[in-house]
Amino acid sequence: MIKAVFFDIDDTLYDTSGFAKLARKAALNAMIDAGLPLSTDEAYDLLREIIKEKGSNYDKHLNVLTKRVFGEEKPLLIAIGMITYHNVKFALLRLFPETMSTLIHLKAQGYHLGVISNGITIKQYEKLVRLGLHHFFHSVITSQEAGVEKPDIAIFELAMKTMGCKAENSVMIGNSFNDDVLGAIDAGMSAVFLTIELKDSERAIIEKKGLKLDIISDIGQIKDIM
Repeated sequence: MIKAVFFDIDDTLYDTSGFAKLARKAALNAMIDAGLPLSTDEAYDLLREIIKEKGSNYDKHLNVLTKRVFGEEKPLLIAIGMITYHNVKFALLRLFPETMSTLIHLKAQGYHLGVISNGITIKQYEKLVRLGLHHFFHSVITSQEAGVEKPDIAIFELAMKTMGCKAENSVMIGNSFNDDVLGAIDAGMSAVFLTIELKDSERAIIEKKGLKLDIISDIGQIKDIM
């Protein structure tokens, strides 16, 4: 019997499609207006290069960008970019329509809810607080805290230990087939895959390994299976 339900955050509880690109371009345009001597396309290409090098969870992309352009960091430009980025990003934060009702349903059914997310702890909490979801979860485990990222089974084991539950009584819900689904199954948990369309490569792995999992296209469908 399932007792603990763990969620990914990005593109599982809320829609991130397109907002990161919009927020980054808005930040760069604000920096250009304040004196960054690049076009929007040049600045965006450079930022993408830096993000690829440093990873999306690195928190000083704009510091690196100004140092590469000017030979030194420019605190004013960095501050302008950061404030614009966060203002635009959080203005665009939107839950999926059925997220709130699904969490309410699960809590009412007596499930213990948790989060397992790759990312920096304070940033993940910031998202949950701004989305009004933080009070639903008994625990929030991040890769920063665990020291490893999904799909490493150690992060799932830490989440279950923190929640005080066993793998056979736990399910992971997420939109990443590799990180959320395969990672959870390798850790002995059940999994629910949230996806608009199952890829041929994913279907092949499911069939080859004989995996048993629920596949849904809308988070609200969880109410029908739990």
